[in-house]
Amino acid sequence: MTDRINQAKKRFKKIFLKHKTRNLILLGASLVLLVLLYALILRDLPSPTRLGSSAIPQSTQILDRNDKFLFTIYRNKDQTFIPLSTVPKYMQQATLAIEDKNFYYHGAIDLKGIVRAMAAIAFHKRIEGGSTLTQQLVKNSLLSPERTVLRKVKEVLLAFATEAFYSKNQILEMYLNQTPYGGTAWGVEAASKTYFGKPAKDLTLAQAALLAGLPEAPTTNSPFGAHPDLAKKRQETVLDEMQKEGYITVEQRDRAKKEPLNYTKISNEIKAPHFVLYVKELLVKKYGQQMVEEGGLRVKTTLDLDIQDYAQASVAAEVAGLGGYHVTNGAAMVANPATGEILAMVGSRDYFDSKIDGNVNVTLSQRQPGSSIKPINYTVGLLHGYTAATPFIDNKICFPNQGGQSYCPVNYDGKFHGILSMRYALGNSINIPAVKMLKLNTVPAMISTASAMGITTFTNPDRYGLSLTLGGGEVTMLDMTQAYGVLANEGYKVDLTSILKVTDSKGKILEEYKPPKSPIFGKKVLPESAAYIMSDILADNGARVLEFGENSQLKIPGKVVSAKTGTTNDFRDNWTFGYTPSYVVAAWVGNNDNSPMGYLSSGITGAAPIWHDIMAHLLKDKPAEYYYRPSNVIQKEVCDMTGLAPSTNNPCKTRLEYFVIGTENTLARYMTEKQNIWVNKDTKVPPAVGVTDTNLELKESTVVKDATGENFCVSCPTPSPSPSPSPSPH
Repeated sequence: MTDRINQAKKRFKKIFLKHKTRNLILLGASLVLLVLLYALILRDLPSPTRLGSSAIPQSTQILDRNDKFLFTIYRNKDQTFIPLSTVPKYMQQATLAIEDKNFYYHGAIDLKGIVRAMAAIAFHKRIEGGSTLTQQLVKNSLLSPERTVLRKVKEVLLAFATEAFYSKNQILEMYLNQTPYGGTAWGVEAASKTYFGKPAKDLTLAQAALLAGLPEAPTTNSPFGAHPDLAKKRQETVLDEMQKEGYITVEQRDRAKKEPLNYTKISNEIKAPHFVLYVKELLVKKYGQQMVEEGGLRVKTTLDLDIQDYAQASVAAEVAGLGGYHVTNGAAMVANPATGEILAMVGSRDYFDSKIDGNVNVTLSQRQPGSSIKPINYTVGLLHGYTAATPFIDNKICFPNQGGQSYCPVNYDGKFHGILSMRYALGNSINIPAVKMLKLNTVPAMISTASAMGITTFTNPDRYGLSLTLGGGEVTMLDMTQAYGVLANEGYKVDLTSILKVTDSKGKILEEYKPPKSPIFGKKVLPESAAYIMSDILADNGARVLEFGENSQLKIPGKVVSAKTGTTNDFRDNWTFGYTPSYVVAAWVGNNDNSPMGYLSSGITGAAPIWHDIMAHLLKDKPAEYYYRPSNVIQKEVCDMTGLAPSTNNPCKTRLEYFVIGTENTLARYMTEKQNIWVNKDTKVPPAVGVTDTNLELKESTVVKDATGENFCVSCPTPSPSPSPSPSPH
C-alpha cells in the first residue's frame, strides 16, 4: 500500500512539474475566485434564520416646503403573525395562482417560470415575474431593493438555503406574514384589517383576491393609492387565474367580481392626501417599498400647505354651489413654472367621499381638455409663419373624412362670425378657425409640439383627426399644467417636481432638488417670440369680449394674466388654465363617472370661478408681472377684428398687432378685392366648403381670402346658422 501511495505521489509531482506554470496559474485563479466569491457574496450574506424575526421599523415623514407635517408612512408596529391554518384557503390559493402556480412542485427557483417570463417579454412585450415565492420572501425580508446582478445572485443562494431550512408550508406562512401589501400593511393580517377592517380569517373570496393582487406593486395597485381603479382590475385578474387553476368555479369567479368592495378609511391623519400618495408612489419607484415604509426617511416636498388648503376650500365651495348643474367633483393644481415646483394638488373635492370616488386623483386622470388645448395648436401656427393677425373665415364648412362621414364642426354659440383674426378667434374660442388652423398645421405637427411641451398622452397621430384641436384627445391636468408652464417660461420647459429633499434615518441626504435660478436653465422647446405672442393673446381681455364679456372670471383686475377655458362635448369636463411668470393655476369640474353636467354657459361656470379665486388669492398684494418682449417681435397696424391690412380699399378701425420680424409681410396675402364668385341663386351666399350646391350663379362681390385660401364674400348677406346646432368644446 505504501509503495502505491509513493508511486501516485511521484506521478502527480511529475505531471505537476511538467505543466508547472499553467497549474500554478490555475491554482491562483481558483483562489482569487474563492476570495471574490466570499468578499462579494458570502461574507455579508444574511442568514435565512432571520426570516423568523422582524427588524424595528422607522417611520417616514412627509412634510411640506415649510416643514409642516403632511403624513407619516410606517410599517404597522402591531404586526401580527398568524399561523397558516388561520389564513383562509381562498387567500392561500389566490396568492399561489397569481404569484407562483407551481410553488409546491419546484425548488428554490422555477426554471419553467423564468423561461415563461422571458418569452412573455420577448414575444408579447408583456412583463411577467419569474421569481418564486421563496425568492420574493428573501428579497422583501432579507435583501435591499436594489436591482443588480449581485443582489439577484444573493437572492437565489438565500432561496436555496431557505428551502433547505424550512418546509413549503412554513415558507408560504412566512410569505403571507411578511409581504408588503401597501401602505402600513405588512402581512395578510395587517392588510385585512387595513383595507377591510376585519381579521384575515373572515375574508371573502373577493376580498382575498384583491389582497393577493397587491404585492406585485403595493403602491400602484393600492385601492388607497393614486390609481384605485387598478386595484379592481388586478383583483379580477387574480380571480381569472384562480378559475384557470381549478381553485374556484366560473360561477364563483363571476359572483366575486360583482361583490362590492367596501374599504375602511385611512385612519392615520393625512393632509393633501392626493399629493402625498403621488409623492409616495414616486418614492417607492426610486427607493423601494420597504425603504419608504421602514427606512425612516424625511421627505421635504414642494407643496405649500397654505396654498393647498386654500385651493381645496375653493374647489369644495364652488362644487357645493353647482348642485343644479349635476356637478359632483372638482380638482385644481398650482405650480411655479420657473422652478417646476408643484405648490398644490387637489385631486378631488373630498378624498374621503366614496360616493364620488373621491380617492381618485383627477389631476393624474386622462380626460378630454376641450378648447383649453387650442393654444398649443395656434402656437404651432405661429411656428409655421402664421401670425396673430392671420384671418380665418368662420363660416359653415365640412371637411371630408376618408371612409366615413364628413366632419362639420360648429361653434359653441351656434353662430358664424365671418372673418376673424387668430387673436379674436382664439380669444373668443371660436371652433371653426381652430379646426382650419389644425388643417394647415397637420395633426402630427401639433402632436409633436404638444409632446415637446409636456403632453405625454398623444402617442399615436393616426388615432386623431381635426377634432384634436377641440379636445378630441385625452390629457392629464398634470401634463397640461406643464405645457402652460412652457408658455409662462417664454418657451422653456422646466419639468414639474414634487420633492425638494430626502434624507435617511441618519441624516444623510439621498437627493436634493436645487431649483434653476432662471427658466432659461430648462429645455428650450419654443421660440421666445411664439410664447410671447401666445401669452399676449391669452391675456388680452378685449380679444375675448365677444363671447366672454368685459368682466369675466378670466379677468384679474390690475394684473396681467393669460387664461383659457375648455368645455368638452356633452359637458363632461369643464376646465380653466391660466398663468403669470410666477404661477400656473389649473381648475376642473365634472363627474368621475363621466356623466354629463348640466349646461355650463361659455365655459365660464364651474372651473373658471375656482381658477379666479385661487389666482386672485396668489396675486393679492403683488405687483403686476409683465412678459419681456423679444427683440424680434414688432408691432404693426391692422384692422381690429379681421387682422387685415388697412388700405383705401379696406378702410377700418385699426389696432396694433405683434409680429415676428418678417411675418408682417404676410398681410399682403389677404387683400380685399372685387371678383366674380359663385353664390346660391336664392340666398346670394356662397356654398359652404365641402357642401355641394347646384343652384349657383356668378356674381361680382367684394371678397377676402383667408389663411386656407377660402374666399369670404364681404358684400354678401350674412348666412344663417344651422338650426339647433350641437354645442362644441369652448
